[in-house]
Amino acid sequence: MQEIVTTTRRPRFRRASEPPAFRLTDDDVVIIRQLARHRFLRSTHIAALDGRSLDRTNDRLSRLFHAGYIDRPRAQLDYYPTAGSAPMVYALADRGARLLIERDGIDFANVEWSRKNRQAGRPFIEHQLEIVDFYVALQRAVARRGNLRLIHPDEIVASFPDQSFSERNPFALRVKISHQGVTHEIGLVPDLVFGLTFADGSRRCFMVEIDRGTMPIARRDIRQTSLERKMHAYLTVHATKQHERQFGWKTFRVLTVTADEHRVRSTLTELRKLRVAGSQGPSLFFFTTRSELCGTDPLSHVWQDGNGRDARLI
Repeated sequence: MQEIVTTTRRPRFRRASEPPAFRLTDDDVVIIRQLARHRFLRSTHIAALDGRSLDRTNDRLSRLFHAGYIDRPRAQLDYYPTAGSAPMVYALADRGARLLIERDGIDFANVEWSRKNRQAGRPFIEHQLEIVDFYVALQRAVARRGNLRLIHPDEIVASFPDQSFSERNPFALRVKISHQGVTHEIGLVPDLVFGLTFADGSRRCFMVEIDRGTMPIARRDIRQTSLERKMHAYLTVHATKQHERQFGWKTFRVLTVTADEHRVRSTLTELRKLRVAGSQGPSLFFFTTRSELCGTDPLSHVWQDGNGRDARLI
């Protein structure tokens, strides 16, 4: 009689009571650092960022999860019943945070990462993943060119003229905007910041906004969030040269990836109404839609500037 061998499948969102044999490697630590930097990553992101095969990446991610170094946010359960083949999403766990504190001396403001992962909702996670989608596409585009170098956010922070910033996010800006004769101070945090260095040593710097289509384009009350208020704040940053004082940049561009073409047109309409003395005006902004950018090279992609003209990043 033929013997039937059964294998026990490990739980997907619950750590196994008897985790597989595991020895932490230097490559594993790289994965943990990536998750600390980006907050949430798909397995496909990690494979692309680290230049390894997806099968090998999935094996190490599974072992890291069951060993307690990384988490699989349960908010994924919202879409796994209908998209079971979707790449798994991972996040830093408490044990992974403690490892980075010991190895790298990272000073986390809060080490309760597992609790934060449980509290993270699907919209927040999906927004973070869309930011990483752009970042990974950008890294691949730069890697295909021999005359460019990507300036990562950590490198930009290290070159700040003033290292005494106390914000948890070093790219956070406090901006005073004038609206109907009244000055309001608002917070502005780009979704992503990066730079490009060219062969001649010149540099271009960019801030990125990933618009998921949930924020109103304009509101009567400037104290409430809107795309118009964000554009107003960026124009004010440029006009007052806050980017020079805080980041050490001569200039910058704001890249906005919107949900659809209708939001591009509506945002351009509101942008052209804004008047901020000393700013670069609508040409400070480049726009595209998620569908137009999907699967393309962000560097050679044809964006649309705030005046409706074609534009490229390089």
